[in-house]
Amino acid sequence: MNHKPEKTLILVNLGGPRNTEEIEVFLTDLFTDPFVFDLPLPEFFRLPLARFIAKKRSPKVQKIYESMGFGGGSPLVSETEKQAKSIEGILNLKTNINWTVKVAMTCGFPHIRDNEFGKPSPDTIYLPLYPQYSRSTVLSTLNHLEKKFNECPVGSGGYVPSFAADPKFHQISARFIFEFFTGLLNPADFLHFPNVSSTLDWKEIDIVFSAHGVPMRLIRKGDRYMQEIESSVKGITEELRHLGFKGTTHISYQSKVGPAKWTEPSSLQMIESLAKEGKQIAVYPISFVSDHLETLEEIGEQFKDLALETGAKSFTRIPAFGVYSPFIEYLAEKVLSVDKSIHHCVCKEMGGESLTSCRFK
Repeated sequence: MNHKPEKTLILVNLGGPRNTEEIEVFLTDLFTDPFVFDLPLPEFFRLPLARFIAKKRSPKVQKIYESMGFGGGSPLVSETEKQAKSIEGILNLKTNINWTVKVAMTCGFPHIRDNEFGKPSPDTIYLPLYPQYSRSTVLSTLNHLEKKFNECPVGSGGYVPSFAADPKFHQISARFIFEFFTGLLNPADFLHFPNVSSTLDWKEIDIVFSAHGVPMRLIRKGDRYMQEIESSVKGITEELRHLGFKGTTHISYQSKVGPAKWTEPSSLQMIESLAKEGKQIAVYPISFVSDHLETLEEIGEQFKDLALETGAKSFTRIPAFGVYSPFIEYLAEKVLSVDKSIHHCVCKEMGGESLTSCRFK
């Protein structure tokens, strides 16, 4: 009897608490990660400080999650699981391989350090769900895997690199935005699907591409995240022009935490400035592929309230991809084309730092 070969794909995301009880654990994982909470402090001081901040922020964060209506937690894990199921179906349909697609998080549960997630190889492939490379996301993921397996996965045949500069990603993103404004998306596929005014001429609006911000300390260390964002927006804007868009696009950064200098301009400043000019504003979450706290609450509520209170003619939140078929098929293609063709240190090139076990040193 012939058996199909088996492969595993692991979708990696930052994570989010699935319920109230997981909030402090999630924040502790987040703030103790040296590539996220990057401070020029010795570990014996940085780690206790990170745990203290996580514990102190938990009550405030709990109230925010409670207001979202997802049982006191974040929908990010469940949304990523939907994406995993969709990709699994495509991979099994397109190949003569028995694919299993799992979900792992670098903060919270299910955690990437759990035993069920095996060593990166051509049969166990890791796909970080971050379009743009950053030390705080992709390099953090690679660091977790290196600590677990004593080997950096880049070049192992089990790692799918970020895709911010890929023209096909730009085309899919522009098509998604176009289909959103022209009523071609299925609202049932999305959380809290936004309404688009029937009087809105999407071709003339201002689109703000809002990315998750990072501390400038990371950029000074060689993180090319801002360049990755700019590459994405440039390519998507060009594709939108082909679809008839005549308005203006902007780049901004959201979700700043703490007093340190972060990437700018801030989305709050950008929204307020455009609103005071009476603009019709739409915000697209350029660095997110599924809806969660930052898209639903921060963009959908905080940004919306600010825009309308300060004079915007209209405000529209464009959702994240979720299980949008062309995007899911694109990810499946990236998985099927993964091989050992990477022959240089992506971490050094894109993040300014090689990991200890880099095979290209």
